[in-house]
Amino acid sequence: MASNVNPTVRRRRLGQELRRLRELKGMTAEEVAERLLVSQSKISRLENGRRSISQRDVRDLCGVYEVEDQRIVDSLMEMARDSRQQGWWHTFGDIPYSVYIGLETDAESLRVYEPQLVTGLLQTRAYAEALVQGALPETSTTEIEKRVQVRMRRQERITAQNNPLRLWVVLDEAALKRVVGSRLVMREQLEHLIEMSQLPHVTVQVLPFDVGAHPGLNGQYAILEFADAADSSVVYLEGVTSDLYLEKAQDVQKYAVMYEHLRAQSLNVEASRQFIADVAKTYAD
Repeated sequence: MASNVNPTVRRRRLGQELRRLRELKGMTAEEVAERLLVSQSKISRLENGRRSISQRDVRDLCGVYEVEDQRIVDSLMEMARDSRQQGWWHTFGDIPYSVYIGLETDAESLRVYEPQLVTGLLQTRAYAEALVQGALPETSTTEIEKRVQVRMRRQERITAQNNPLRLWVVLDEAALKRVVGSRLVMREQLEHLIEMSQLPHVTVQVLPFDVGAHPGLNGQYAILEFADAADSSVVYLEGVTSDLYLEKAQDVQKYAVMYEHLRAQSLNVEASRQFIADVAKTYAD
């Protein structure tokens, strides 16, 4: 049904198919741009799914690629139409990381490394509010509430009865000991973290300080994987003013190997849960 269409994923799949047609034709993005009198950056954005694509764009590209099978053209046109629908997150207005939300909403599994903070999908409301207020001090109360509401809505993927998101989180010890909000907020957050870690599809490991140097020192990242074989895995790197999405197989593989090292260097699941509980006790005073 149309209401279940994820526009971000549809744009991504459509972009992949358009790239495949271009490569079959033996054309570069620059050559296509010259034929259509548009910028090369537009063709690149259409192919990587970062830009909304119209049915007219699809028609023009199919013409350049000399696609003769009308069934293929009709299928691509339908994907373009679906990709322009709005996901649930659009009801909250302009969300800076809406592309990521679209990918996360459709992902089958998510691996996250967090060096400083409890990951968003496992945050309590109080922790999330304090975090946004601290990280974005000039943000209005209305904007803070909107961001928190979106974060709480995203967490429905974790608690869903059917096909919940498989989540694996490696948290640096710093994320447990950085006081966000207050000691009470932290105690409740860590207790919530322990509770969520007991779900069969959620794994939480702690990377203690005494490990020393490790592959995650360059910062936070997430690896999203999808059930559909046509959807390649994505590495997401969050930035202050813009985000980075890596989809090349060699890039994803490099980050996946790094993640395996982080898992191996972290405490096991039971030891991690006990570690979190011990830190939570320090906030009971």
